[in-house]
Amino acid sequence: MKSYPKHRHQHTYYLLLCLLLLPFFSLAQQAARPKVFVMEVKSEIDPRTNRYTELALEEATEVGADHVLLVLDTFGGALNDADEIRKRILEYPKPVYVFINKNAASAGALISLACDSIYMAPGANIGAATVVGADGAAAPGKYQSYMRSIMRSTAEANGRNPHLAESMVEASVDSTLSAGQVLTLTTTEAIKYGFCDGVAVNVEGVLEELHLQDAQLINYELSTTDRIVSFFLNPFISGILLLVIVGGLYFELQTPGIGFPLLAALVAGVLYLVPYYLNGLAENWEILMFVAGIVLIMLELFVVPGFGITGISGITLTVVSLVLVMVNNQAFDFTFVPSENLMKSMVSVLAGMIGAAVVIAFTWNRLLNSRSMQHVVLQNTFNSREGYRSANTAEHLVGRTGVAYTRMAPSGRIMIDDVLYDAQAREGFIEKGDTVQVIDQSTFALRVKRVEVKST
Repeated sequence: MKSYPKHRHQHTYYLLLCLLLLPFFSLAQQAARPKVFVMEVKSEIDPRTNRYTELALEEATEVGADHVLLVLDTFGGALNDADEIRKRILEYPKPVYVFINKNAASAGALISLACDSIYMAPGANIGAATVVGADGAAAPGKYQSYMRSIMRSTAEANGRNPHLAESMVEASVDSTLSAGQVLTLTTTEAIKYGFCDGVAVNVEGVLEELHLQDAQLINYELSTTDRIVSFFLNPFISGILLLVIVGGLYFELQTPGIGFPLLAALVAGVLYLVPYYLNGLAENWEILMFVAGIVLIMLELFVVPGFGITGISGITLTVVSLVLVMVNNQAFDFTFVPSENLMKSMVSVLAGMIGAAVVIAFTWNRLLNSRSMQHVVLQNTFNSREGYRSANTAEHLVGRTGVAYTRMAPSGRIMIDDVLYDAQAREGFIEKGDTVQVIDQSTFALRVKRVEVKST
């Protein structure tokens, strides 16, 4: 029998031990690699972008990122949202870098200055941060003064030239580059004047500049919930929800008491308002305006007889709130709301109303006669000749004429021989004071039609 040296058995044990510990070494090595969290902003700076950066930085904190890289390509946007993003970046405990992939204009320049390091793609630009109003013209001096101050303070916070940063808002006599114009720097000029820390063609190039090419890269993606929110912010989906809201309110006004149209309008209202609220567009007072409008409409339907100031006020509040939640106004201050955005909001609501009218015209009768509605809507008629009697019969009033005591749209009250009765117009609206004739009765009200009074 052959015998093997003892040291050969030891080598085998060491080899097996190394193989067993290899996964743990790999995990430890991976854990030792720095984590770089990447988020992208490639659109207008607005409440949606504001919320996106907030969620992204929260996620970066949760995953334990060591560095954050913002990939930026924007022509600017809302100053208030850019200011919030700026503060968020300045206060973030980990280093935040920005890679300007072509454009960082206006609000984008402010956000870039808040980052610890700025890297730019060849042919990129940064600057042109003049505050403009809804018409595209320069905003009043107080807004320019505020923008100059935050550009200056942000540049100072990260060791950049505050005078050049200020010149991006308004031309400065101290700036040789501006030549009387608002300052915008190319990549080469930004490097020359200390605004840019390096040139890169992509994210990998930025990581090499930062000596983080071996880092663990984490690309931020919206959660399922946020994707759903973004789905409902789609203008087409918002238009459908507006259609349901307007159509539901109309159906409930025409057939009070059914409940389903009003319920559909309320659900659509929630689905319409919540995404805009989460994205910072819908303010609390705008939502309260919408709720107040619905409450007034319900009071008109179920409490106040006829249709008057309460119902009109409710519809007005509802429609105005739907328009306002789509634009980034500050308590009716539309200074920084582009006129096209306000127009788009009004057109969307108008399109929803027109769409609801079209749906009403073509689907209402078909819906009532559909198989699904027959399961929830009473189809039988309980006639008196078949033996059915109302607890408070008014058959003797059928054929009688009276006067509309209130406006009927379609419900209201009529007066016959100085006695008031609840009534419902068979079709259309009936104005107060019109002569009406009772044509039928239901359990709770008389059914009437307007009749013309012939003059003698």
